[in-house]
Amino acid sequence: MEQLTWTGALSPLNLFLFLAVTVLVIALVVQIVASFAPSGGNRAVYADGTMATDKGLAGFVGMIVHYAMLATLTIVVLYVLFGIFMGTSAGIIGGMAQQLLPVWIALIITYALSITFKRKLGLYGKLFDSTIGMIGFGLVMFWVYAGFFGGALELIPTHDTLSQYSGMKNKLPGTPLRGAEEGDYQWFLLGGDNLARDVFSRLFEGAWAVVKIAPFATIFAFMVGITLGLPAGYYGGRLDTILSFVANLILAFPVILLFYLLVTPEIRLTGLPSYMALVLFIFPLIFIAILLNSRFYTQPSLRTPLLTVVLGFGAWLYLSMVSTNGSLVETPTYAIPGLPALLDGFDIDPGLLVVFVAVVFVNAPTVFRIVRGLALDIKTRDYVAAAQTRGEGPWYIMLWEILPNARGPLIVDFCLRIGYTTILLGTLGFFGLGLASESPDWGTTINAGRRLLSIYPHVAIAPAMSLLTLVLGLNLLADGLREESLRD
Repeated sequence: MEQLTWTGALSPLNLFLFLAVTVLVIALVVQIVASFAPSGGNRAVYADGTMATDKGLAGFVGMIVHYAMLATLTIVVLYVLFGIFMGTSAGIIGGMAQQLLPVWIALIITYALSITFKRKLGLYGKLFDSTIGMIGFGLVMFWVYAGFFGGALELIPTHDTLSQYSGMKNKLPGTPLRGAEEGDYQWFLLGGDNLARDVFSRLFEGAWAVVKIAPFATIFAFMVGITLGLPAGYYGGRLDTILSFVANLILAFPVILLFYLLVTPEIRLTGLPSYMALVLFIFPLIFIAILLNSRFYTQPSLRTPLLTVVLGFGAWLYLSMVSTNGSLVETPTYAIPGLPALLDGFDIDPGLLVVFVAVVFVNAPTVFRIVRGLALDIKTRDYVAAAQTRGEGPWYIMLWEILPNARGPLIVDFCLRIGYTTILLGTLGFFGLGLASESPDWGTTINAGRRLLSIYPHVAIAPAMSLLTLVLGLNLLADGLREESLRD
């Protein structure tokens, strides 16, 4: 078998892609430079107050940017479409496009359903009126689906991520697998690493490590921040002073150093992360209990059974999360018993639990500050005074009057915070902290590849570009959500 090139039989498209990208870059540079010049009134204003498209040089350059971008996207789509049907005949890109077929199908279904029903989907539906938001959403969902199909279902990886293959150490992308047997995938699409493992398979299994930690850790951080930030802003006084002081104390500590301390083996042996998990993971349960109680307070016949079922299941889920091997806290000298093995639904890997706790602990004070500030502002609005006049309880007002009207900034911050969390997870992996050393997470892979970066850059570049595109997508998604929320 021969070495695969990047585009294989699709190489004639390379020239068109090069021309389209070149024109796009030049047009963007001209557009940026022209934006510094004063406007000469190149827009015609109609009688109804609407404006025509730009005329003159600015309009011409804008048109070039538009068509060059469409041409670039069209060629990229052609690479993917031909690659799906041609496989490795279309080179490395074709092989990857074919392996990612479940992701493309999931993306098409998601976009088709979302665009069809966007008018019924609230702020999420309005996201598809924003070009930036749609691009960001596409990038984010690509990695969500890639992580799910690659890590959870293992449909994308071509080889076992921990297996070492003879003769494949530091091999370049597209290298044929030496001694491949029947049923084996014939190539290392993105090459081999310094331990002769498949970079492509590790890349997409590593995506699952990011996808299953970053969003859920951010959700937990928001639960903690909202549960404490709303009463601090609404009540003020001594409660606000105490909670703000604690939040500021945590925020004053360097984030990376705080992260480093929480995940070091010496701190883990003290049982501190387990104690922190016991405290932090109870907040979602408290939040849901208060939310349901405040909403159905006047309907006790519905409230009581609903709270019983939800809190019963939530308590089991909480104890399963914080219990490991039947212990809530386990140190070399003592152990605090937890759920018995029969009732313990699942165990979280201790390394993963420490990373999860560290992310929640670091992000919660910032969310608290944001929620507190929003509550201080919104509690002065007329609809809050009207709810107070109706005799509504404080928690009802906080959760059903103030919180929904703060959703715009919080949703935007949630997207951005997932991006920050992704970077922090990559940083931890880069320093070899938290997750196991053989973990395929992107930070660990980048750290392993940096040692030979000048000779074999492909090992580190693949996860670095993946991290870049996911964080870029989250930022674009946040921009799109901010743009649409301002129109409400």
